[in-house]
Amino acid sequence: MIKAIYHLSIKIFSRGKGHSAVSKAAYRAAECIKSEYDGKINDYTRKTGVVYIEIMLPKNAPPEYANRSVLWNSVEKFERYKTAQLAREIEVALPRELTAEQHRELVREYVKHNFVDEGMCADIALHDKGDGNPHAHIMLTVRPIESNGKWGVKSCNRNGIKVPTTDWNCRANPEIWRESWAVMCNDYLEQNNHTERIDHRSYARQGLEQIPTVHLGVAASQIERKGIRTERGDYNRNVAVTNSQLRQLKARIIKLQNWLVEDSKTPKPLTLYDTIQETLSRKAQSGKSQYYQDIANVKATANMLMFLQKNNISDMSDLENKVNSMYKKQSAIREELKPVERRLKTLNEHIKQSECFKKYKLIYEQYQAIESGFADKLFKRNPKEDFYESHRTEITLFESADRYLKEHLNGKVKSPPLKKWRTEYENLSAKRDTIYREYYSLKDEVKDAERVKRSVDEVLREQPKKRREYGLE
Repeated sequence: MIKAIYHLSIKIFSRGKGHSAVSKAAYRAAECIKSEYDGKINDYTRKTGVVYIEIMLPKNAPPEYANRSVLWNSVEKFERYKTAQLAREIEVALPRELTAEQHRELVREYVKHNFVDEGMCADIALHDKGDGNPHAHIMLTVRPIESNGKWGVKSCNRNGIKVPTTDWNCRANPEIWRESWAVMCNDYLEQNNHTERIDHRSYARQGLEQIPTVHLGVAASQIERKGIRTERGDYNRNVAVTNSQLRQLKARIIKLQNWLVEDSKTPKPLTLYDTIQETLSRKAQSGKSQYYQDIANVKATANMLMFLQKNNISDMSDLENKVNSMYKKQSAIREELKPVERRLKTLNEHIKQSECFKKYKLIYEQYQAIESGFADKLFKRNPKEDFYESHRTEITLFESADRYLKEHLNGKVKSPPLKKWRTEYENLSAKRDTIYREYYSLKDEVKDAERVKRSVDEVLREQPKKRREYGLE
């Protein structure tokens, strides 16, 4: 059965990480909303691709919270601490097989069942630019609403112990929400006569021997469609090649195992040295091959004999043990590659963001040092805005790097450990190269084992007496 694309990510928007619930909501809904907390006007009305927005409220919520500006400004106002958590976001990839109307119904049903019925306010926005990446953003409040319509407390003290007032932060919830999305998507796909299905489980839990790829995201997907390679796209392409190689090698090893199982019914072990030498002798005496072909046969046979000698293989039982060890080694290589590839991808992003942080830090500091206000009252020019327009790309890249590093360094980004990350990247790259050398060595061993199989098959095929002797007829 074909599996459609599955993606569900969970984020927390925190003031301590520089987030604003008002800004996030305005961006996702493509609206202009003023933040009463910092006075900033968040205007995203030029944003395209927003096909549906809605705020869904639990029973205790005041009706005015159906207004996006009122809801998130209320959240910002009530949260007093600099490190306060403001909102939770669930981002999901929508099945491309469904229509826009079915997307709305699916998301609304999922949000109501999992979040609104549990007491959360939900702000949903469906995005689809027609580029094959329809998705939904679901912003959720993290503070309960009391029966009187007022914001409640997140936790209380019971006998000196801090106890949460809701189970919304329970560690089991992400798995529940992920599974619920998969189940509902599959229900909608089935109801609308689609054979595709999604699975929320990892490859390992599904029993699939694959290195997982990463979610491209909207920006990277758009860039890739323009023919421009991205780091995430390159990572996924490398993983796809690796998965393909490992699958092919595994299939070859399994084919050898199946052949050995069929031949295990023989009453006595087949002496492989004699078999290969007999093959060589017969070919040498046949006179059918050309000179260079004879030389190639001699070389191939010599390699086979070296393989048998190197691995102490004298009969079919020894060969079977060797093939089984190959299978275990192939699985070990796959398992060893997984964390290495993932960590390399993470380090690559760390290094990239750190380089942007250092490269554009001076420009950002210059921008911050400019006082707001009109320097030229006659022409009403704002020097800070002029500087921003001249250095928009650099400032945006710095701010993006700053947010990224704060998130991964617990808010401390004065001096990113760039040297340490580069050293780790070099060491892991060397480790990956070592693993690949093991892979290619194993691939050569599989080739030798396959040559042995062909030689044995040839002798048994051309000599019916031996086939009867070994019970193969």
